[in-house]
This record gives sequence, structure tokens and C-alpha cells, in this order.
Amino acid sequence: MASPAAVRELQRDLENKANDLSKIQKDIAKNHQVRKKYTIQLGENELVLKELELLKEDANVYKLIGPVLVKQDLAEANANVRKRIEYISAELKRLDAIVQDLEEKQNSKREAVLKVQQRMQALQAGKAKA
Repeated sequence: MASPAAVRELQRDLENKANDLSKIQKDIAKNHQVRKKYTIQLGENELVLKELELLKEDANVYKLIGPVLVKQDLAEANANVRKRIEYISAELKRLDAIVQDLEEKQNSKREAVLKVQQRMQALQAGKAKA
């Protein structure tokens, strides 16, 4: 026969595991938002790079710094955009690794929650038979 203390302990354990699972899910959602932002930036920078490649060597290129347009060398602009693309790509890979790790944690927490729920059901079923 299941004691009320054992049931309460399982309920507390279940609540803790469910809260942990909820935090992990929020982290995953936050990382997806950040990844989406970086993906958009990557697309914009790739578009800028394509536009820069269409320009002739003597073309004027300007960079917006605050409220002012400053003339910039085409090669320098090209190098800056390539570095930005490199950085954004590295960040996307890092975020993918973090999301994969979080999803693995989420799966293990979900399994732990299910096990606790099954133990509670077993205890309650045993209690109902008595």
C-alpha cells in the first residue's frame, strides 16, 4: 500500500522535473529566435557580397557610420562582408550545437517525467486495489 508521503514525494519530484523541462523548452525557443536572426543577417550579407562582386574596381562604395556615409575601398568592403559572413556562419554552427544539446537534455527530462508519472500511476493503482 502506498503511503501519502511517498505520493507527495513523487508529486514534488514530478513538479521539479516538469519545471526543468519547461526551462529547457524556453531555452530552445530562445535559441531558435537567435538562430533565425542570424540566418536573416547571413542572407542579407550574402546579398551584399553578390552586389559588391558586380561592381567595377573603380566604383564608389559607401559605408553608413551613424548618420554619415563614409567612402570605403571596394576591397576593404568586400573583406568586411566576408568576415561578417564567416562570423555569422560560425555563430550558426555554435547555436546548432547548443540546440542539439538542449534537445537531448529535453528528451532525457521528458523520459524522466514519464517514469515518475508511471510510478505515481502504479502507486495509485495499488492504492485503489487495497
